[in-house]
Amino acid sequence: MAYRWKNDLTERDVTDERVWLNRRTLMKGAAGLGLAGIAGGTARAETLEPNSYDDITSYNNYYEFGTGKDDPVKYAGALTTSPWAVTIDGLVDKPGTYAFEDILGRMTQEERLYRFRCVEAWSMVVPWRGFELSDLLQFAGVKAEAKYVAFETALRKDEMPGTRYPVLDWPYVEGLRLDEAMHPLTIMATGLYGKDLPNQNGAPLRLVVPWKYGFKSIKSVVRITLTDTQPPTSWNKANAREYGFYSNVNPEVDHPRWSQASERRLGGGLFASKVPTQMFNGYAQEVAGLYEGMDLKANF
Repeated sequence: MAYRWKNDLTERDVTDERVWLNRRTLMKGAAGLGLAGIAGGTARAETLEPNSYDDITSYNNYYEFGTGKDDPVKYAGALTTSPWAVTIDGLVDKPGTYAFEDILGRMTQEERLYRFRCVEAWSMVVPWRGFELSDLLQFAGVKAEAKYVAFETALRKDEMPGTRYPVLDWPYVEGLRLDEAMHPLTIMATGLYGKDLPNQNGAPLRLVVPWKYGFKSIKSVVRITLTDTQPPTSWNKANAREYGFYSNVNPEVDHPRWSQASERRLGGGLFASKVPTQMFNGYAQEVAGLYEGMDLKANF
């Protein structure tokens, strides 16, 4: 990876150290990535509320299993994640359906500490394991006319009780502009806290785009399609007034029903003090150039 980015998060920002059993794995990843926040320095210092493994894995939006935050924990265990395959099609040189194990055999996985900001104005810090989406797209061979990347979640009504109700237009779909997908911060996550992804967090393979609201980071991906037209996305289809295609974290653009200027960090309790939300979730230095000249209120 020729591109390097600076991370201002540290191990203590993630906590809980009891579940972070193998620090050598993290330090090895830090050395390989040049992560300033882990290796010793900080680019942009801040104090973060701690997030435990329990926080990250027990407070989830995964509507395929229900609309309650604890529904995924209750019901996602029914999802069969092995065997798993991902279809890559559309404007690619090597379309096909690839076994999850074969994908992993071709990718280089790393540890990444990322902020995670939900559109509902809560947030956490997550230690993901995964690989850059750009590596997978380069393997498939992106055709010159491709401009967007579309994603689709598994749809199994017998295993996903939430899909039996018209909460959304199933299956769940998402999309990125090609340059967003190819950005080195965009990863396909396979684990967290040094462990395989729990089902409720999107096992076995999910997208993570840290400068966008969490619903853009689609879970349990079964299809990736390269296209020359902007793809539909589930929440935009459900309510375009409230959920734009881009959905970049932006404290200056409120949700129609609440402010996005601040966020509640998980781990501090229901009445924890809110902290200011950072533009692009703190990744403006890395990604602001993608949107140069755009009206970020019109293109929310």
